[in-house]
Amino acid sequence: MGTEALNATAGSQAEVLRHLGQRSIVFVGLMGAGKTAIGRKVAAALGLPFTDSDHEIENVSRMTVPELFERYGEAEFRALEQRVILRVLESGPQVLSTGGGAFMNGQTRAAIEANGVSVWLKADLDTLMERVAKKQNRPLLKNPDPRGVLERLMIERYPVYALAALTVPTRDERRDVIAAEVIEALHRHFGQADSNNPPKDRT
Repeated sequence: MGTEALNATAGSQAEVLRHLGQRSIVFVGLMGAGKTAIGRKVAAALGLPFTDSDHEIENVSRMTVPELFERYGEAEFRALEQRVILRVLESGPQVLSTGGGAFMNGQTRAAIEANGVSVWLKADLDTLMERVAKKQNRPLLKNPDPRGVLERLMIERYPVYALAALTVPTRDERRDVIAAEVIEALHRHFGQADSNNPPKDRT
């Protein structure tokens, strides 16, 4: 089950685009959840541009995310992140992948709600550990106990991520499959919105 999964959702894709309008699909979740990888697949399936907020931040600052953390600290990084995400959201529709801490900022959450549909890619601890262990560019995991750090982040952030419009479980599965599940979840979400707001009788 690969591209067939996405092809099978052609009708759903059209409906998602119709309901989306000028809004963006915004992926939130912890590092290693697959926001960029799945976001690219969803963007390709829907024919939308894809933006990674961390890459935008690096382009703007001409520094890597780890360098920004080291030189300016997390608070300054989050302030820059907020400004970049607000600017990106003004240029929708698109698929936007955000950094793990972005959705924790109340102003950023409000901007996402106003200009997009948030999708939380929810992963368990073992899945996250397996993925982040392969990369060395995770500033928050430069710690003797990265598993413990991730556990603490899950406790702190998962209740906030749960405020996202949609939650889609992610796991050790092909990206095409998870992307198709995201599109179907969006389709159901918009369908429920329609049923909760039926067209008014104009007679």
